[in-house]
Amino acid sequence: MPTRRDVLRATAAGAAALAAPRLALAQEGKFTLPKLPYATDFLEPVIDAETMTIHHTKHHQAYVDNLNKALEKAPEWYGKPVEEVLRNLDKLPKDIQTAVRNNGGGHLNHSQFWTMMTKPGASAGPTGELAKAIDASFGNLDGFKKAFAAAAQTRFGSGWAWLVVGTDKPLAVVSTPNQDPPLLDGKAPVLGIDVWEHAYYLKYKNARPKYVEEWFKVVNWDTVADLYSKAKKS
Repeated sequence: MPTRRDVLRATAAGAAALAAPRLALAQEGKFTLPKLPYATDFLEPVIDAETMTIHHTKHHQAYVDNLNKALEKAPEWYGKPVEEVLRNLDKLPKDIQTAVRNNGGGHLNHSQFWTMMTKPGASAGPTGELAKAIDASFGNLDGFKKAFAAAAQTRFGSGWAWLVVGTDKPLAVVSTPNQDPPLLDGKAPVLGIDVWEHAYYLKYKNARPKYVEEWFKVVNWDTVADLYSKAKKS
C-alpha cells in the first residue's frame, strides 16, 4: 500500500517529467554565437586577428548572453528570429525592452557584419543592379564611399554606419547609435560598419577615419549584392 509520501513523490516526478520537454525546448531555442565565416586572421592586415577574436568571442558573445538572460522573463520568444523579436519589442515586458533592444540589436548587427567582409582585395567591387543603384543614389562609387565614410566618421560616440534599402532612393546611407539596427526604422541593411572603439582601437587607436578608409578593402561586394537583391524583393 503506497504511503502518502510515495504518492507525493510520484506526483512531483510526474510534474517534472511534463515540464522537462518545455524547459528543454526553451534551452535549445536560446540564441547562440554564430561561427565566423573565416579564420580570425583572414582580414589582416586591415583587421588584426586579436581584434577579431576579442570582438567575436567577447563582445558579440556578451550580446548573445545578455539577450538570453533578458528573455528569461519572456521565454516564448526563444527560438524566434532575432529580427522578429526586435520588431515586436512593445509586446515584451517593459522592464526588459531596453535590454532586448540593445543586446538583440548587438547580436543581429554583428551576425550581419561578419558576413559583409572578405579577404582584402578579394571582392572587386559592385556590379550589375547593385552598381546601377549606387550610381543612381550617389553619382558613382566614390560618391557612395564619401557619404558612407562621413556617416561612419561623424557618428558621435558608439554606433554604426549603414547602406540601406527603404528610402525614396534605391539606396541611402544612414547612421544608428549604439546597437540600434536599421530595421527599427523600417530599413533593410545591405552593408554596415561597426564604429564602436572595440572594432578598431587595438590597431588604429583613436584614428577612426583611417580604420574606415582601410575597411573598404574588405567589403564583400558579393554579399552586398545578394542582400540588395533580397531587400528589393521583400
